[in-house]
Amino acid sequence: MDLSIIIVSYNTADLIGMCLSSVTAPDDLVKEVFVVDNASSDESVNYVQKNFPFVHLIVNPENRGFGAANNQVLSLCTGRYVFFLNPDTQILPGAFKKAILFMDASPHIGLAGTKLIYPDNTLHESVSYRYPGQKYTSGEMIEFRGSIACVQGSSMIAHADIIKEVGGFDEDFFLYGEDEDLCFRIRKLGYEIGYIEEAVVIHLGGQSERQSTSAEKWAKKVRAEYLFYRKHYLPDTVKRIRRADLLKAHWRIAMLRLTMPLLKDKTKAHEKLIRYQIINRELRRGVL
Repeated sequence: MDLSIIIVSYNTADLIGMCLSSVTAPDDLVKEVFVVDNASSDESVNYVQKNFPFVHLIVNPENRGFGAANNQVLSLCTGRYVFFLNPDTQILPGAFKKAILFMDASPHIGLAGTKLIYPDNTLHESVSYRYPGQKYTSGEMIEFRGSIACVQGSSMIAHADIIKEVGGFDEDFFLYGEDEDLCFRIRKLGYEIGYIEEAVVIHLGGQSERQSTSAEKWAKKVRAEYLFYRKHYLPDTVKRIRRADLLKAHWRIAMLRLTMPLLKDKTKAHEKLIRYQIINRELRRGVL
């Protein structure tokens, strides 16, 4: 088996058909496809069962989160490589094969992301060269190889044995931050993170959180960031980050409240205000 593809779905009946059609398009690869449904309330499960009966479908009675759902099927994967894919994506022809060729030629790379584009063909930035809060660290990552810190988890390929060696995703990350954490742990083993520009995937983006408010999304992101900090950074580093985030939030809230009445279009400013209010609220609670 060349490739095991895992797609975690949550209320994506209107999207997953496009994804699975591209994933299962004929090619010369030997591959298997797993769909893990996280208790969707729409027609996702029926749609996959009816239109893609050859796909391995796992239906969860509750939403277990992105990382836990992926981990559920890792022990069932028989491919040399595991490809993690979001349901709001479309694999362009040849992308899987190019990804495998890249990984075969790069044994020093444990995991790699593909090139992501929006439907209008513009680039969807998916590579980070620094981890969240890294500028406040003092030597925590000095031994890491390679320049890429992490890639977006919506489309990435990894050596199956390496993924199993690190134990898959950390299930404490429900949504957001799990890809950064996984890349961090793979680099800690001595591998690099790669980027495969030749393998192109269309990504709509943001579809898993369509039903969440801005405040809910920002709260999840802040909690995920601080989980990452506490797990990987020194306690003094986390304190520095928290102090800096609070000062920044206070300053931005004050400035946004001052300038917002003067703006014609207040939409972006209001979104920023929500963001910094959530950061301030979460950090003030003391949990983080």
